[in-house]
Order: sequence, then structure tokens, then C-alpha cells
Amino acid sequence: MTAATSEHLSSARSAPGPGSWVRHASTVPQTSRYPTVDELVRSFRALAQRHPALVTERRIGTSALGEPLYCFTVAEDRRTAEEDGGYVVVGGVHPNEPVGAVTTLHLATALCEDPDLRTHFGGPWHIVPCVDPDGARLNEGWFASPADQRAYGRHFYRPAGDQQVEWTFPFAYKDAYFDRVLPETLALMRLLDATRPRFLTTLHNCETGGVYYYLSRPAPELYPLLAEIPASLGMPLATGEPEAAHAPRYAPAVYGCIDMKDAYDYLEGLGADAAGKIAGSSSAAYAEKYGTFYFVTEVPHWSHPDADDDSPAEQRYADVVARRARALDETGVFLGGILDRASPRLTIVTPFLRAVRDFVPSLTEVAALESARVGDLPDRAATVAERHDCETGVHSFRIRVGGMLLRALGAELAAGTAAPEVRRCHRELLAAYETWEREADGSTGEPVAISTLAGIQYGALLAAADHARTADAAPARPDHTGEPR
Repeated sequence: MTAATSEHLSSARSAPGPGSWVRHASTVPQTSRYPTVDELVRSFRALAQRHPALVTERRIGTSALGEPLYCFTVAEDRRTAEEDGGYVVVGGVHPNEPVGAVTTLHLATALCEDPDLRTHFGGPWHIVPCVDPDGARLNEGWFASPADQRAYGRHFYRPAGDQQVEWTFPFAYKDAYFDRVLPETLALMRLLDATRPRFLTTLHNCETGGVYYYLSRPAPELYPLLAEIPASLGMPLATGEPEAAHAPRYAPAVYGCIDMKDAYDYLEGLGADAAGKIAGSSSAAYAEKYGTFYFVTEVPHWSHPDADDDSPAEQRYADVVARRARALDETGVFLGGILDRASPRLTIVTPFLRAVRDFVPSLTEVAALESARVGDLPDRAATVAERHDCETGVHSFRIRVGGMLLRALGAELAAGTAAPEVRRCHRELLAAYETWEREADGSTGEPVAISTLAGIQYGALLAAADHARTADAAPARPDHTGEPR
């Protein structure tokens, strides 16, 4: 794992502040791969050994499989490390999103090597390099070749919704109630309660398109910087279809946080079983009681020029969304048929099988929701960016969910326990999956350098943390407590 060096950091050392955050984005050194869990922890420990007066390692919890969860705090001394109101940075909240591993190490290194940066922010930085090591290990098959789209799909893993750290915080609203908190989520809850941070970012990345952001509250003074930082590294903003239709849009590619109460109301308005589809709430909602400013930068592994092309496409917007709904429905029906036929003969309950049993039915459910909103869409042409997002969204679902189902069936083959029907299902799925891979080739775009992705995250989180440093804390909402609301 390539850590930041003084040579890389020196260009951004003068006068930390709004004008410098763009320059900071270009300080991440080149690397051709993502670190494994073990490599990442070793790199942080090596940093702590080089700077023992600044870095404190502590265990904040234990993963579901028994892996220690670590937080590394960078502070001027151990007394300030215990102060409230610092900054919390969490990597690996989704295990298929490893850009944050590079970002966290670069941030920690920069804080250790640049006293002006530490002084500027004042408070302690609590950095969790990887909060879901169990899931990250199931993605390590593609970490060494992140530009290889086929390796990505064939070695992909993402947990089921109620097994994702970011979405298993306590939640209660109308008929929804969730308290099946994961041990990893509990570790973050304890960390947030202990630090009461002024700033929190969980590090995410997407697959294709452009850069976009989530904020817990509007911050208009940030928006120009959030556009300038990716532009400085040649990356577009994602101005097409939003990830969540119910999230408020503050500026191009800048959205309010995905709030589960809003999601519930949105699903309920479409006639869906909202309580049955929503698991827990987010770290943003949990930290809100402390007035914490929450911030996310989403950066794509692959970028495409259509991501920010707001010119009109030849298709109507409603037609583009309807076509996506049909494709998702067809995918869900096909994968559901494979899963139904194979399930009675599957003997190994892998994480991949648990995941697809959640994701495969959701494809037809998402398709139904998309179809339900088509009639309410404005009568206009789709933008090129919207069409691109709709098309790549289908490819993403196919590659992700189909790849995990292949891994679930492949486990039976590898163990020698595959019944004839399981082998037939595997052959049938593999043939379809290879077709999906070829169809995705033309629309995914070009791979983006890891240093660019981590650089955008790094520059943007510094800008957002600087905003949190100077902005008045938002008052806590009275219904947010440490217990389910």
C-alpha cells in the first residue's frame, strides 16, 4: 500500500483553508491496487509507530466473524484525543467500496506530517480504516485489478440490506421498527457517542458515471468547491438520475442525506409496503442528535462523458425510466427462476446466497416502483445523463446480483456438493452473465485512477470538515435518541 509522502503533501501545505482544498485533492500518490484488510491495518500501525506522539490505536468493537475493529486517532496529545467535537472518518461501510481505504490512510498521513493542517482543524481526528472487514475480505479478489470490470463482477460482494453497517442503525417510524443492530454498527454507535463529533463522513464510492455528494443540511458556500474539486482532476459531476428519488437536491450533484423517514413516505406514496422494505437508519441520522455535520462523496470506479451531459436525448424521460423498469423486471424474473430451481439443492449457506435471497426479489420490486412513478414524470425529453444513468443502472444490477448468484452456485461446485440441477443452473446463469458482461462493456466508461478517486474524497472531506469547523451546529431533532425512535 502506497502511503502519502512529504513530496506528495508539500504542495498543499501552505495556508490550509478554502482556497487550498482543491490543491489537496492532487496530493494522493499513485497506486494500482486497493489494499487488503491486513495490508491496511499494517499501514496504519506503521504510521502510528512513526508518529507515536500523534497516533493512538484503539479497538472499538468486533465484527460478526470475530475480527477486531480499529480506530486510529490523530491528535496533538492524548488529552485532546479524548475531547468531544472532533472529526470522525469511517471507511469500508460498504465492503465493495474500497476507495475510502486509500483516503483514510492518506488523511492520517497528512495529519501526522503537516502540523499546519492539524492546527487549522484543532480537534482530534478519529479514523476507522475499515468497519466491515468480513465483507471487505469477500471483495479482495478484485482489489489487485480494480480496472478489470470482469474481475470486479466475478469477485463482487455486498451484504443484504439488513446486514449493511450504514443502514442498520436503530429506526422507528410509523409501522417500521428496527433494532437488530450489527456488531459493527454498534461499534460506530459507541464511537459517535464517545466523540460527539462536529463532523462525520462515511467513505463511499459508486461504479460508473460522475461524482456526487450527500449533506445532512444545506451548505451553499460549499457547493462551488464541491464542483471545483473533481473538475480540477478531470472528473465530471453526476447530473443525471439521482440515486434516491426522494432525496432533496441542493445543487447539481449535491443532495440531502437519504433519510429513512422520507424513504418510508415515498414508498408508501407509491403503494409499496414501506415497513417491509426498510431496515435501519443511517449513521447520519444517529449522529444528528449531536448537531454533527454529515458528508459523503461518491466517486465512480469508471467514468463516462455522458455522466454530466445535460443536453436532450432523443427519448422521452418517461420512456427511458419505463425501459429501465422493464429491464430490471426481466433480470429479476430470470435470476429468481435460477434461484428458485437451485435453492432446494443448495447445501452451503454462503454470504453470497444470503445476499442474493435479499437482492433478487428486490429487482422486480424496484421495477414495479419505477413503473408506478412513470405516469407522474414530467413530459420532456430525457437528458443524455439521465439516459446514461438508467442504462448503466441496469448493467450494474445484473453484474452485481448475477455475480453473487454465480459465486453462491460456484461454492457448491467447488465443494463437490452440486446436484445436477445446481450444475444446470450454473451453466445457464453463466451463459447469460457473459452476455451481460459484453453488453456492459460499451457503457461503463474508462477506469479512473485510484489516486484521483481518493484525491477527490480527500479534498472534499477537508472542505466539508472546514465548513463544520466554522458553522454553527444544527439543533438536534428531539426524536433522535440513542435508542430506537
